[in-house]
Amino acid sequence: MLKETKCNLTIATVCRWIVGIVFLFSSFTKGVDPIGTAYKIQEYMTAWTIGSLSFEWALPLADIMAVTLITVEFVIGVLLITGAFRRLSAWLLVLMMLFFTATTLIDAITNKVTDCGCFGDAVKLTNWQTFWKNVALDVPTVWIFLTRNMRLKRRFERDATITIFAIAAMVLFQLYNISNEPCIDFRPWKKGNVMMSKQDGAEIKTYFTYRNTATGQTRDIESAQLMELMADPEWANQWEWQASHVIDPYEILAPGFSMLDTDGEDHSREIIGSDGLLIITTIHHLDKVSERGLHAIQNIATVSSENGIRMVLLTSALPEEVQAFLYNNNMGEVEFYLADDKAIETMLRSNPGFVMMEDATVLGKWHYRNVSKLTDYINDLSINN
Repeated sequence: MLKETKCNLTIATVCRWIVGIVFLFSSFTKGVDPIGTAYKIQEYMTAWTIGSLSFEWALPLADIMAVTLITVEFVIGVLLITGAFRRLSAWLLVLMMLFFTATTLIDAITNKVTDCGCFGDAVKLTNWQTFWKNVALDVPTVWIFLTRNMRLKRRFERDATITIFAIAAMVLFQLYNISNEPCIDFRPWKKGNVMMSKQDGAEIKTYFTYRNTATGQTRDIESAQLMELMADPEWANQWEWQASHVIDPYEILAPGFSMLDTDGEDHSREIIGSDGLLIITTIHHLDKVSERGLHAIQNIATVSSENGIRMVLLTSALPEEVQAFLYNNNMGEVEFYLADDKAIETMLRSNPGFVMMEDATVLGKWHYRNVSKLTDYINDLSINN
C-alpha cells in the first residue's frame, strides 16, 4: 500500500478523473445504442468457445447483459469522478479492467471478433489499438486501487444516493433508446447523410468481351465502339462474343449493402438514387414482427400510396416467406427486396423500421412505435408541396 501523502492523493484524484471520463464516454456511446451492444455480445457468444463449451445457449440473454454491462460501466465512471464508495469502485474497476484487458488481448491474437465495440459505433479501433488502450488504462487503475483507503470519508447516504441515481439514469436512458431509434446516430444511415456517391465526370459504361477466333486474343470493347466495329462485315467472322459487364461509377456508402430481387439482381443504386421521395421499410427478422409493427407497416403502405410516395420493403427473409407475409396481410402490391440481416440492422434497430429518403439523402428514420410521427411528416410534406 502506498503512503498517504498529498502527492499520492493528487495523483489518485487525477487517475480517477481520467479513468472515470473514459468510462463515462464509453458507457454513453454504448448506452445510446444498447441493441447494438447486444448484437456485439451475441457475436462474442457465437465466435468464442472454451474447448467443447459453447456460449450460444446464452444468446437470448444478450439484451439484459448489454444493459447490465453498460450500466455497471457508467456507475463505475460516476463513482470514480465523485469519489463515492471508493473501495467498492476500486474493486469493480480492477475486476472490469482485468476482464476487458484479457478479452481484448484474446481478440487481438485470434481476431475472431474484429471490433470489440468498446465505444459503440462512435469510435472504431482495431483489436490491437483496443488492447493497448486498456493497457494504458491499467496503469491509473493500479494507482486507484492502491490508494483506495486513503482519507476515506464515511458518507454512506450521499454515496448511496449518487449510485442509485446513476443506475436509474442509465437504465432509463437505455430503455428510451431501445423503445425508439438511438437518440444519437453514429451509423452510416444517419439523418442528413448522402448514401450514394459518384466519381466526378464518370458515366455508366457497358463493355463487351470478344475473342479473336484465330489468335485467341480477347478484347474489352465499350458499347459505342462496338457499334462501329460491327459495321465491318469481316468483324463477325474474326471475333466472337464471350461476356459483358457494366462499370457503374455510383457507389452506395454503406459497406455490404444491397437490395436484391428474387433473381439475385442488385437494385440498390437504382432505388437509392431514384428521384422523388422514397420510404424503405426494413424488417431484419420477419418472424419477430409484432402486431403493432404490422399495423405500422400497413399504415405507411396506405399513406405512401395516397401521397404518391414509393415504398419498398427490405428484409432478410426468404422470398416465399415475404410473399406469404405480404399476401396474408393484404399488402400483395408492396414492392420488396432482400438483404443481409446485419446490413438491415445497421440501417435501423427497430423491427420493423422506416427510412425516408430523397435523391439518395436520408430525410429521417422512425421506429415503428413512432409511426404517427412519420405520417405527420408525410402530411406536412404534402401540405408544403
